[in-house]
Amino acid sequence: MAQMDLFDRQLFARRRKRALIERTTGADFLLAAVVEELADRLQAVTRQFDIAVDLGGHTGRLCAALAAGGRATSVLRGDLFFADPDLSPPDFVCDDALLPLKDASVGLIASALSLHLVNDLPGALIQIRRALQPDGLFVAAVLGGDTLSELRDCLMRAELELTGGAGPRVAPFADTRDLGALLQRAGFALPVTDTDKLTVRYDSLFGLMRDLKAMGATSVLTERSRKPLSKAVFLKAAELYATNHADADGRIRATFQVIYLSGWAPHESQQKPLKPGSAKMRLADALDPGRPEPDV
Repeated sequence: MAQMDLFDRQLFARRRKRALIERTTGADFLLAAVVEELADRLQAVTRQFDIAVDLGGHTGRLCAALAAGGRATSVLRGDLFFADPDLSPPDFVCDDALLPLKDASVGLIASALSLHLVNDLPGALIQIRRALQPDGLFVAAVLGGDTLSELRDCLMRAELELTGGAGPRVAPFADTRDLGALLQRAGFALPVTDTDKLTVRYDSLFGLMRDLKAMGATSVLTERSRKPLSKAVFLKAAELYATNHADADGRIRATFQVIYLSGWAPHESQQKPLKPGSAKMRLADALDPGRPEPDV
């Protein structure tokens, strides 16, 4: 039997489009923080690339950062699903699950906050690696498993208490170790993953929900409940949130875990681990048999 997709990509596209058309001022704070971090990381890279790709486009922030960073001769913006209505036309429009790039065609691919919603992430990473030229670089930021843990907890508890059952309301995301393994599986050399957490404070759960809607980041789970939550459930969730996840001033905390990924397309110039048995000196020759054992 075919496995059901975890994410409803058509719904994701509709919500992303609505968020871009409505453009709530300040709602892209998370994207802004992630793009700034990716740009800082790229400044530490000494290589110069001929072509860089912003895979996703969303608001043009990443494309602008790549151009300003000077690490690429030219930067292509690939808008996700449709052209951003408030920007100049993109270089191409794509689905980041089906990359429209030729093999070994670009030097740098960067993605900000969209790949965690791809159903076949291993397949997407393989396509990205193939599109990179030898010694090309992939960098990305995706949401990790601790993202919105407080919201997940409160919605589940409220729904269980008032209805006797609870459906999935917040998407499950991968952890750092899993993503590192996926980079290796996709054939990237020198894969690196690390994590950061951004805590955002709100007056109430309803302020958080408004921001998530403005980001186009509300649930797109395929197996989400089609029955809207009642006002009573939201009020109970807001009460639980204020009781369990608030600071002394009464404002609630929302956690966003961001996992940063990087990997290189393999090239003969890159560092490689020594092959077993290739050492020029035996371990026994390096040890001093006359040296006393340390006290324990």
